[in-house]
Amino acid sequence: MPDMSTDTPLLVMKDVHIEARSNDIWTSVVDGVDLTLRKGEVLGLIGESGAGKSTLGLAAMGFARDGCRISGGSIHFDGIDLRGQSEAAHRAILGRRIAYVAQSAAASFNPAHRLISQYIEGPVQHGVMQRDEAIRDAFDLYRRMQLPDHERIGFRYPHQVSGGQLQRAMTAMAMSCRPDLIIFDEPTTALDVTTQVEVLSAIRDIVKQYNTAAIYITHDLAVVAQMADRIKILRHGREVEEADTAEMVNAPREDYSRSLWAVRDYSRPERPEVTSTGKPLLAIRNVSAAYGHVLCLQDINLDFRNGRTVAIVGESGSGKSTLARVITGLTPPSQGSIRLAGDELPASYRKRSRDQLRRVQMIYQMADTALNPKLRIGELIGRPAQMYLGLRGQALTSRVRELLDLIGLEPDSFINRLPSELSGGQKQRIGIARAIAAEPQLIICDEVTSALDQIVAEEILKLLDNLQSQLGLAYMFITHDISTVRAIADDVVIMRAGRIVEAGLKGRVLDFPESPYTRTLLGSVPERDPSWLTRLCSSRLIQPGRGLSAAPSNVGKEADTTIG
Repeated sequence: MPDMSTDTPLLVMKDVHIEARSNDIWTSVVDGVDLTLRKGEVLGLIGESGAGKSTLGLAAMGFARDGCRISGGSIHFDGIDLRGQSEAAHRAILGRRIAYVAQSAAASFNPAHRLISQYIEGPVQHGVMQRDEAIRDAFDLYRRMQLPDHERIGFRYPHQVSGGQLQRAMTAMAMSCRPDLIIFDEPTTALDVTTQVEVLSAIRDIVKQYNTAAIYITHDLAVVAQMADRIKILRHGREVEEADTAEMVNAPREDYSRSLWAVRDYSRPERPEVTSTGKPLLAIRNVSAAYGHVLCLQDINLDFRNGRTVAIVGESGSGKSTLARVITGLTPPSQGSIRLAGDELPASYRKRSRDQLRRVQMIYQMADTALNPKLRIGELIGRPAQMYLGLRGQALTSRVRELLDLIGLEPDSFINRLPSELSGGQKQRIGIARAIAAEPQLIICDEVTSALDQIVAEEILKLLDNLQSQLGLAYMFITHDISTVRAIADDVVIMRAGRIVEAGLKGRVLDFPESPYTRTLLGSVPERDPSWLTRLCSSRLIQPGRGLSAAPSNVGKEADTTIG
């Protein structure tokens, strides 16, 4: 931890007020918050969705997002008044001395440019490096961030890498100019636990090496405990309390802080293994798939049954999302078959009947990018009901209102709103309503709680559980969050390198894992003990430049993987 007695503060924010405009009315979203940060220090900002964490983080850059304004207080960076700077002077600081790592890498990269071009733009334009030097530096930071094939991955476009890889590429890009201050806004939300360990270790080492100050915004209490020297808790735009990390983790003073530490106790009682010999709802047999010449799924065998949840868990690039794309007909399998209620599904969604399309729906990870920002909520929910069920007029309106009731949102208040007027949790509820509007039998949930704070995530899990009980839905739940798996899954499938390495009932797989890789995966789940990451690194599980140490040779061999 930095020496607080001698270091001059790098960032000083005093009595900061930020307002947001809705229908020409300005409402307070940050209300008189103070913040001080020194070089080499990491401050963790935590709180519920809407607490003002990201808004305050952006304000530390002297910036307010569209529809917001910094209405009061002072913000000084290294003695510079960020609120009083000209636009040109302010832009010279941003990127060069202050960098930002956004939560959604997919929404932040320019899809028309290669990763390496976007990396070198900052250091070249700010005069930090020449082009060739910046490219070599990118290779080095890609290696430090544990990106595969680090000397070539930069020449791919954003859509050609996984979400976790893209998030690491953005973290490397933020570090390209070696800034004095980095704002990390949920940088590991999209990462699986093994990749998260590597990235957290890399971030912490680079911050320490370059004596960089950082604000680390997250809803994951175990993660912030590993990264932060101090933790500040926000609620409704106000500070609840601030303390050193060890004190905050072990003895928070305020009731609200203690309540954050107690969330995510929700867990559905484990249901017994299905012994029925009847046909499963969806049967996947010997399915393999490839992108070009790269094999990304190998000999997958799975069953999905009504009323049950199968959690698909694995590292970034393990094939989880590819499996979802194969099931939905977006990526054709190179071999094998998929049967829905006994009938074989065509490989391409274009050849599937409207009823086959209706019966399998998806809920996406990032509601921000999944919902059309120009359509109102009633239109977003109504389109599937109109397309698949033929509803029109009053019947359609009634169904939309019924769906809003079902997801716990008051119809009169939400039916005419735009997505931009909703919180993250509310947007995800709209994504759920849009999926069930088609009256499907199987819903693929792709990391649907990873972008949500723990309190809102628990509400979404309870909602999904209730809907499953009411409607008899089958869920394929893609996630890297083991606590989510424990909360909602009946069966668990562990994937690695396109293969299933272990599968079975939740209790058996999580409590008595047979695969060494599964044990490594479970051992990578962060704990709230602030020394956990240090202990893990010193145990040589993480090796410099190599990431997780190699698992035994039997990992990756096909397991007996038929669930149900």
